[in-house]
Amino acid sequence: MTSSSYAIRRYAPDRGVWSKLTARDSVVRRLDWILLFSCLALSLIGAVLVFSATRNRIELNHGDQYSYVLKHLLNTGIGLALAAGTVWLGHRTLRGAVPILYGLSLVLSALVLTPLGATINGSRSWLAIPGGLSLQPAEFAKITITLGMAMVLAARVDAGDREHPGHRAVLQALAIALVPIVVIMLMPDLGSVMVLGTIVLAVLLASGASNRWVIGLVTLGVVGCLSVWQLHLLDDYQIARFAAFANPSLDPAGVGYNTNQARIAIGSGGLFGAGLFQGSQTTGQFVPEQQTDFIFTVAGEELGFLGAGLIIFLLGVVLWRACRIARESSELYSTVVASGIIAWFAFQSFENIGMTLGIMPVTGLPLPFVSYGGTSMFAVWIAIGLLQSIRVQRPVSA
Repeated sequence: MTSSSYAIRRYAPDRGVWSKLTARDSVVRRLDWILLFSCLALSLIGAVLVFSATRNRIELNHGDQYSYVLKHLLNTGIGLALAAGTVWLGHRTLRGAVPILYGLSLVLSALVLTPLGATINGSRSWLAIPGGLSLQPAEFAKITITLGMAMVLAARVDAGDREHPGHRAVLQALAIALVPIVVIMLMPDLGSVMVLGTIVLAVLLASGASNRWVIGLVTLGVVGCLSVWQLHLLDDYQIARFAAFANPSLDPAGVGYNTNQARIAIGSGGLFGAGLFQGSQTTGQFVPEQQTDFIFTVAGEELGFLGAGLIIFLLGVVLWRACRIARESSELYSTVVASGIIAWFAFQSFENIGMTLGIMPVTGLPLPFVSYGGTSMFAVWIAIGLLQSIRVQRPVSA
């Protein structure tokens, strides 16, 4: 039997584990409830903030002030169902479907570049769906790249053939990540590319691959960024965003408007905030995209330092529990998957909050669990389902 076929059999659902769980230690008891409640709390806080940001925006809600908050709660419910389904299937079972999921994600990403794609805020990263709906395939690419790279890097290690991934496995894993990253760059969606790049580095580090690969990729990334800048390959709106980040006082009524208004909103909140639904910046609709990319400004203005700090604390709890799940995993595949999710959540949270404070460039990344958006909500809850599956399917002692 070849090592690859052995690896596939090894990743098949362990019915023995599930039977022991049913008899001795139920799936419900083995769930990480701290992780689950922290994510739920973030989503519910997000619902309140989304309502505050959209209730007075007639051009968005078309006269129904509850439309956005109800959609946010619906997205959260669907996300919970997807997480539950992921736990029920199990991350090992999903491993066998990774090629199909990866291919589907790649096709959806490529369709964005066709007439079916929709351009929002300068980025053609959305897929228009009949009925007025839209889908952002880059969010699902974060999951499939994590699963695909983990599958390749951990196959021979978990099969007992090697202690660390070989150079061939690393090259195959990088090829898996490269194709969707190139497609997403063509949209262009630099924010998602930054997240995917962070995931790739984290996955390589967690897999035990040679540090030379990590150093080489970082060096290549720096050279690539400099080359893109020197060759003027960025769109005008992207150059303007980086210019505004480097010089916040540049064109405060133009390219620097979003960041300046965001900082004013957060700074005016003080320790306790202006009060829920009482923020002048939010009520006056001065901050654009406040229900999505700049949702943190609502918390900073209306709930103050304490409310914004609570969001950061809950995100920290999510990362802490995810790190614990990764550390306690008994197989490399699970550890690598969990590590990719940790890097995804950590970087995206830092980038989103950082751009509202003016310490990171504006990239259009949502705040996990908090920002309004169906695709992003579905993706993060699927990731939570993977983490819970890893915890549930830990070896059960006899």
